[in-house]
Amino acid sequence: MNIPLATLAVIAIIGVACEPPQTPPAKQVVASPAPGNSLQETRPTPPAVVHVATPDTLRGLYVNRWAALGSKLKILIDLARKTEVNALVIDVKDDRGFVLYPSDVPLAHEIGADTADGHWMSRAKLRAVLDTLAAHRIYPIARVVVAKDPLLASKKLNLAIKRKSDLQPWLDKNGNPWLDPHHREIWQYAADLAREAYNLGFSEVQFDYVRFPDEKRLQREATYPLANGRVRAQVIREQLGFIRRAVKPLPMRVTADVFGLTATDTTDMGIGQKWEMFVDQVDVVLPMVYPSHFARGTYKLRNPNAHPYETIDNALKDALERTKAVTGAAKIIPWYQDFTLGPPHYYAEQIRAQKKAGYDNGFPSWILWNPKSNYTIAALEPRPKS
Repeated sequence: MNIPLATLAVIAIIGVACEPPQTPPAKQVVASPAPGNSLQETRPTPPAVVHVATPDTLRGLYVNRWAALGSKLKILIDLARKTEVNALVIDVKDDRGFVLYPSDVPLAHEIGADTADGHWMSRAKLRAVLDTLAAHRIYPIARVVVAKDPLLASKKLNLAIKRKSDLQPWLDKNGNPWLDPHHREIWQYAADLAREAYNLGFSEVQFDYVRFPDEKRLQREATYPLANGRVRAQVIREQLGFIRRAVKPLPMRVTADVFGLTATDTTDMGIGQKWEMFVDQVDVVLPMVYPSHFARGTYKLRNPNAHPYETIDNALKDALERTKAVTGAAKIIPWYQDFTLGPPHYYAEQIRAQKKAGYDNGFPSWILWNPKSNYTIAALEPRPKS
């Protein structure tokens, strides 16, 4: 979810220490070892982990890797304690390819994904963070980025998308290589990280960048030796199915982020995401229905970004319609924007309008995205009394 940044509303809350409340949390289950877990064990078996049960209505915030590593995490935990927010989506592997903590996944260790940038969270601190979230009934979700991984693509060139002209790695507009989604190894890597995250105490794993790069020139510049006649949408469908099977022995939901326009656009948008082809391959699909990302004229709106309610209303109605005929379709939880990208500036009014559009269409759950993990407090309701 690489989003250009503008001036964003900043949280101004004093941090809270990570100590549990006096009352025990509700609805928790204890994890058991996952059958068939192939990860190499290099540490003593830790005590049984407590997982927070999936809330009936999920309302979350995105926590980027830097926020998770710094003091801002305490601020966000305090924000969740005081408001309707009951979930945090934390970067476990970000879109640079770095893992949050020292990993036992062999590939992560081999390429230095957990240590190469010099910043990581110790296992002891991670355990303290997850125990604190459980104590406050805050649902921890691990975000694992799949295809956008310049670290792995540069370390394992055989896994990178190649140019037709010279079979060298194809580079995006920022000069970074991408992983070729045809390679099963990259999805196995994501599955291994997901299993590890769950066994450490995350309750759910959310897979992001389950797609091809969104640059039109890719189609004329890249070659895919492993395609074997398959179209992009079929590749993404098959790989999502694989990762679901690889993770499913664990009692957790498998979820995926997708472009918001996929519910409206009937093509694969050039990225391999076609609604009917992926919506039955995960337990939850999370369309990123950011009004700023809809082109002018979409839904007959001159500027969709200036009409957050109408934009979300149309997008979610399309999602409902497109899902009707799909057997075994995933639950839908939308991402909303809490950032400004072009006029108008997004304040509490615009964020509340997005939430209302969801409620009016039968979507009580949502997650807010801000790339800097700064959120608009005035857009959030106080935490309900338990």
